[in-house]
Amino acid sequence: MVKLRGAAVLAAAALALAACGSGSESPSPAQSNQPRTLKLWHYESKDSAMAKAWAEAIKKFEASHPNVTVKFEEKGFEQIQKTASMVLNSDEAPDIMEYNKGNATAGLLSKQGLLTNLSEEVTKRGWDKLLPGGLQTTAKYDDRGVMGAGNWYGVPNYGEFVMVYYNKDLFDKHKVKVPTTFEELTAGLDTFVKAGVTPIASAGAEYPAQQIFYQLALTKAQKPWLEAFQSYKGKVDFHGPEFTYGADAFADWVKKGYMAKNSAGLKAEDMGVAFMNGKFPIMISGSWWYGRVASTIKDFEWGHFLFPGATMSPGSSGNLWVVPENSKNKDLAYDFIDITMSKDIQNLLGNSGGVPVAADPAAITDAKSKELIESFNKLTAADGLAFYPDWPAPGYYDVLVAGIQNLINGSKTPSAVLDEIAKPYEDNLADIGN
Repeated sequence: MVKLRGAAVLAAAALALAACGSGSESPSPAQSNQPRTLKLWHYESKDSAMAKAWAEAIKKFEASHPNVTVKFEEKGFEQIQKTASMVLNSDEAPDIMEYNKGNATAGLLSKQGLLTNLSEEVTKRGWDKLLPGGLQTTAKYDDRGVMGAGNWYGVPNYGEFVMVYYNKDLFDKHKVKVPTTFEELTAGLDTFVKAGVTPIASAGAEYPAQQIFYQLALTKAQKPWLEAFQSYKGKVDFHGPEFTYGADAFADWVKKGYMAKNSAGLKAEDMGVAFMNGKFPIMISGSWWYGRVASTIKDFEWGHFLFPGATMSPGSSGNLWVVPENSKNKDLAYDFIDITMSKDIQNLLGNSGGVPVAADPAAITDAKSKELIESFNKLTAADGLAFYPDWPAPGYYDVLVAGIQNLINGSKTPSAVLDEIAKPYEDNLADIGN
């Protein structure tokens, strides 16, 4: 497992790789003049920075490959999460797809032999030069499916992290200042509750709520604990101070009214739309929302800040472009990845509210985008990307959804929920021989 060394490499990768080339601004033409089709799947909403950049990449690809048509299909995150192994083991597999990074997802598929080893192509096209150090961690997997070493099975072309989005108008109305400490954060949440306002938009049926639980645990965590949990370098005590605090504090936040009890059944889209409609002062979620938030919100001022009281937050390189082993057009898939790594697409990604890995710093002119990248650089300078709580074990995402829903509903005690999430983790350690 490669340690994240964000201070030097990730911060630089976000904006300071202007001197690096993309490997090929003009991809090589398809080897045959016969009509061909590149089947591409991703799950980014059309208003997101990634979707905007990739839509332009499709145009550039088709222009440079006149005999090729891109057949794009938008899938749901949950849909791909649950069916990837089955679909990629069939003749319905796409030629290239976005897939979640981590041991439980890309790592598992690589171990199952469902993903193409991209190592030779990565070196040939120079993608490794654009993705130094920590950004490579989630792209490489060993024969156990553990990230950080081994062969390249994916290529990320952006970075991401979890932050606190806030409605400036509601903060001003209730005289709440942007918090710089955890105590100031909870004092602000109390102010909103006393005014009859539920402060945090959340969603327990999908990833948002479990990421809040994990963020709370991270306020008590240090790097050795993170490496033990994510990289199996040491034993994790699920009743130790980190997870105990995360579960207790999360349950307490629900009881205090910081999050709505009906959020147990809500999905990420419900949360995001509610925040963008001005119904909540706060949304704790990822940078993948940033471009959509920027283009959608017209009726109030908004901003963001890093979660106070923690040196680490959920985050990593972005999701991966993977090429299924059953892809019928691997050469075209490689050409498409190359275009997404080009300066034009990286600059567009950066100016659309994304965190590019190979943009020209001078080309990022959008003020909001600059703020986002500054926060990413600040987090990585502190070596603060803590990956995501569902990564360590296959199927762990659903385990966490169920556990956090129990915290929201109050149907299980925090201690019982920690028992519930400990067993699958420990079973996985036994399966991989740790």
